[in-house]
Amino acid sequence: MTEFQPLDPGYEARTRDSFARQGIMQTLGAELTRVEPGLVEIVLPFRPGLAQQHGFFHAGVTATIGDSAGGYAAFTLFPAEATVLTVEYKINLMAPGDGQRLRALGRVFKTGRTLTICDVEVFVEKDGRERPCAKLLQTLMRLDGRPDAPAG
Repeated sequence: MTEFQPLDPGYEARTRDSFARQGIMQTLGAELTRVEPGLVEIVLPFRPGLAQQHGFFHAGVTATIGDSAGGYAAFTLFPAEATVLTVEYKINLMAPGDGQRLRALGRVFKTGRTLTICDVEVFVEKDGRERPCAKLLQTLMRLDGRPDAPAG
């Protein structure tokens, strides 16, 4: 369990609902597997449509699930009538995404009234062994009075 206290007691349901409406996660086939205050995990099984020319997960796919893991980690701490937008992130690609699955783990490092800083690690699993393949440092903005838009 993390040290952070969410401002919305319904944070988990709100986070899962928002994730379910995020078209890019559906398109990629990503799954939200863990939601705790200030911590989110997203997994993504490999398929050829997610690969670059060498058959590895494309770096853009790796960055996308990392961005969402950090964004939703921050989102878990926000009030019910707030949403999140990424301000910036820096990604280090440390190893090829050569494997059967990616797992992104987003953790809030520091939260503030407007900006939240997240630390994100992305791992690639191959033949039952997992290793880090990317690291993100991310800044997110809390937008109060602007709940996530409903589906439609």
